Parts: sequence; C-alpha cells; structure tokens
Amino acid sequence: MASRSLLRSSTRPDLYVCARCAFRAAQPPARSPKRCISTSFLKKVEAGEVKWQEQAIEVQTGKRKSMLTILEERGLIQAITGTRDAADKRLTDERLGAYVGIDPTASSLHVGHLLPFMSLFWMYFHGYQSVVLLGGATAKIGDPSDRLTTREKEHSSTRTANMVNMHYQLKKLWGNIHAYGQNYGFYEGKDFNHQRALLNNNAWWNKMPMLEVLQVLGPGMRMGPMLAKDTVKNKMEKGDGMSFAEFTYPIMQAWDWWHLYNTKGVQVQIGGADQYGNITAGIDAVKYISKNHPDPVVRSNVAPLGDPFGFTVPLLTTSSGAKFGKSAGNAIWLDRELTSTFELYGYFLRTSDADVGKYLKLFTFMPIEQIDTLVQEHQAEPSLRKAQHTLAREIVEIIAQEQHRFLFRKKPEEPAILEVEVDAASRAGYMTLNNRPNVNIQLPASVVHNLSIPRILYACGLASSTSDGTRLVQQNAAFIGGMNHKKDKVPMMDGSVNWTRVKPWAVADTAKYILHGDLLMFRKGKHNIRVIQIVPDEEYDASGKSYPGMKMKLGPLSMLDKRSQKARENLESHRGRWEGHDEPSSEDEIVALDELADDGTEFRGSR
Repeated sequence: MASRSLLRSSTRPDLYVCARCAFRAAQPPARSPKRCISTSFLKKVEAGEVKWQEQAIEVQTGKRKSMLTILEERGLIQAITGTRDAADKRLTDERLGAYVGIDPTASSLHVGHLLPFMSLFWMYFHGYQSVVLLGGATAKIGDPSDRLTTREKEHSSTRTANMVNMHYQLKKLWGNIHAYGQNYGFYEGKDFNHQRALLNNNAWWNKMPMLEVLQVLGPGMRMGPMLAKDTVKNKMEKGDGMSFAEFTYPIMQAWDWWHLYNTKGVQVQIGGADQYGNITAGIDAVKYISKNHPDPVVRSNVAPLGDPFGFTVPLLTTSSGAKFGKSAGNAIWLDRELTSTFELYGYFLRTSDADVGKYLKLFTFMPIEQIDTLVQEHQAEPSLRKAQHTLAREIVEIIAQEQHRFLFRKKPEEPAILEVEVDAASRAGYMTLNNRPNVNIQLPASVVHNLSIPRILYACGLASSTSDGTRLVQQNAAFIGGMNHKKDKVPMMDGSVNWTRVKPWAVADTAKYILHGDLLMFRKGKHNIRVIQIVPDEEYDASGKSYPGMKMKLGPLSMLDKRSQKARENLESHRGRWEGHDEPSSEDEIVALDELADDGTEFRGSR
C-alpha cells in the first residue's frame, strides 16, 4: 500500500507536486507562441554550417587567419580565460555567440567603450553571432570594479533618460558599422546564420523573482572566492566600504550571461581589462547552472553548447596611464551634443606619432598591410600628419556616418579642414539615426499640464505645426513612453520603456504618462524621439530658452486672464467676420479651431 504521506483525500484537493515540476510550473509563459520551423529554414542553417566548416579547414591549413589571430594582431586581446590554444580552437571550429555588456550610467558612450565593441564588430564581420547587452537593470546597482568610492545614486528619471539615449545610440552604431563593413567587403558571401542583436537585461530582471536566482545560482556562488576578489578587498580596505548591492553585482552579471547562454547560445563574453574578475565569476556560474539546473530539459538543451569562456581588451589610457572615461573626467563622448564631430576629429588628429599606428589597428578596420604602408608614408613626411587624418576620418565615419562627412581640399593631407556636409537624407526630409536632432530637451510644466497633445508634439519639435501634430495623432504615428497596460494604467517599470500610441485624450490624461515626476518621452517613427525634462515655469523663463509655439495662446477662451491683451483684442476684432456664415455655437468650437493653427501665428477667426 502506498505511503499515507503521498495520498490526498477528496477533502484535500491540493495534490503532491515534486520540486522539479513546481519549478517548471512557476516559469512565466512565453509571450509569443512558438513558430513552426520550415524546411527552407533548416536548409539555410545547414548551408551556413557547411560553409563554416569549409572556412575552418582553410584556417587549419593556413590559408586563412583565425579569428583570435586577427584580434591579437590588432592589439584587441589583453587576457584570455583558460588557454590560448583552447580558445583559438573553439573560435575556429564553432560558430560561437559573443556579447559585450554596458551599463547606461551616462547618456552616451565614450571613446573608451569602443575597444570591446571593436572586438565584437570584428567577430560579427567574420560570421559570429554578436549581441550587445544594455544593462538597464544592473545600472541601478553600479559596477564597483576598480573603484574605491561608491557611485553617486542617480535619480530614476536620469537613469531612464540615459537608457533611452544609449539604446538609440547603440542602434545607430550598429547601423553605421554594418554600412562601414561593406566598404571592406566583409559581407561577400554572407550566410544565413550571420546575426546580431541589441538586448536590455530589464527584459528578464523586471519579471524574475530573486528566489529563482537564489535557488538556481545561489548554491554555486561560494563566499570565500567572492570575498577574495581584488575589487572587494580594495574597496573594503582602501575605499569607503562595499554595500550588499555592490557585492551582488557579479551575481547579476553572471545571471545575464547565463540567460544569454541559455536563450541565445552565447558562449563568449568580451570586456575591458577591469572586467576579468566578473568574467571568470560568470564562467563559474554558467558552468554550475548548466550542470545543476533543477529542470532536466534545460540541462539537456545547453549541454551541446560547451563551456563558456571570455577575454578582455586593453583599457584606453592617456599618455600618463590614466584611464579614459566618465569617472576620470576626461571622456571623449560619441554623442555629438556632448562632443562635437569637429572636436572628435581634432582629438584623434592630435594623436602622437608613437600611438597613431596602434590606434589605426584598434579603432579602424583597415587591413594591417595598408596601415603599415600608411605609417611608413607618415614617417617619411610627419608634418603632413597623413596617418592622423586617416585615423580621424575613419573614426568619424564609424561614429557619425553620412551626417558629418569631412570634405578635404584637393590634397587630403592638408591640415586645414573641414567642412561639414548635411547628408542627403536630411535634405530629402526623412529621419535617420545619424541626422536626427538632439534628443534631450526641457519644457515648462505649464506646457505639459495645460496644452493638448498636438501642441505638445509641436512644442517638443516632433511636429512642424499644431495641425501636423493633430495629423500624427489621427494617423497613429506618435507614441508616448509609459504605462505598460492600457486598461489598468499600470505605471511603467523603472528602467524600462513601453511605447503607447498617442490618442486625442483629455489634456489632464497626459500627466499620467509622466515618469518619475519630471520626465516625458515621445517618439515619431523609429528613430525620432524626445526625452523631455519638465521644469518649473520660473526656471524655464529664467533660462531664456524658447520652444515652438511659445507665443501661442494658452488655455480655453473662457480663461481670458491667461491670454495676452493683444490676443483678446484680435479675437474680438474678428467676431463680425462670422456674419453670413455658420457661427460657432460655443467657445469650445473656437478653441478647436485655435488648436489647429498651422504655425503658431495668432488665430484670425476667418474662413
């Protein structure tokens, strides 16, 4: 007879469930149904694998350089976890997935961030699956690596704005790199498995209980090795101490790698030299979960992926050895609003003769032979700074693409520059990631709380006029950030962005989409966004700034005390023009006509 401990009577409807089944049942269901895999898809995948094996044979026979050799020749390898030969063999034999993670602790990338990205871009050009991970969740904690002081706590609105700005900057960078690679023929014969992705770890951290992390990963993270890390010891002994949140940062980063390993097949992590400890911790975590995950299906799915590994790239330093970056206060930003394209060009134009060859290998995709020839020409006539001009031009091409193409005089080596050309896309009137205007603006609180949606779209620059804003709303072409559920009006989770189509709702409803009390976001199309900081009217007036439609009348006609005397006189003087026509039956109709004014000029009341 079965044990009574496993039996349940009819009066006790709850059934016995083992821990394994309980864990699987607790997993959130997939948001989208699984798609069927077609025969043509399988054929494309198979053809890609055949081509990869042919390429591996060419590497093994010496007809082609291996991926690791290419990165080493360009100085993009600082340290490799495990042995060099093992990593070289894995990169040759298998089409691995690789990723670079970055936390949006600032509104823009800087030059120092380019080095790990350059390694990833090289791998992408050679057919590896490449992922950029934006740390919307981990940015709330802050990476303590190589720091003696705790990062200053950012306001949630600043953090969200940084995340939005960096997301679109990374999209722009990926697009520019893809176009730039065509100049060197990297896509000739590209196969189906050549893929890239831009992800945000908010996608899983915002909906995953911490209990799952503790159950799955916690037993494998031993306190001894974690306390022995240099980052922990230095911050506790020489710095201002370490909080529990900072102590758990490597656990969050390790879980990110596990998620990418499990869902995307990412086996390689690339980071700066200060990330070596976090990378090794992630390797241990992924190995532990792969062998001890409570779900046997997960264990069987990841078994063919093999062990993860990683490598670091050199840190970009000044001539004195100081680290470049936001913390050091000497960052060269990639956002043209923070560092203009002219300043970016000038920075690399001032590269020393001793460093220009190294920088050409690090920051460009020029062949090594071409770089060596260019350096020799520069050494013959160093006053022309030909190598520095080439370096600056190549980097600007990667960062700014067609928006800022420098036009040299008849002789490219002449140091007198530079004329900036507005790209054809801007002249044609359509928006790209390279020619879009500044994302971050300020607007007074009265605009957000007292004006209709079309007039706000006009004020923030997404519409050319109020009537254009009305057209955008009517055509469902404008989006607002916030509220992740239309019916329940649930506020948007911190660190994530949900876009909702703008509707002709009441003026008061716009305030429901304000994030963190002072942030409002709009988007038109794919790339044209505005991150609006809401400031008090007095502060905005004192700044001397203005916005489109600023001189337009505010509020309904019944609130004449809020209108200028000139506007009231203008309205009264044209009342008689309605004679012989259908006179508006109420002040509301006049308000509606007023809001459809084209360009901010005063309403004239005539038909």
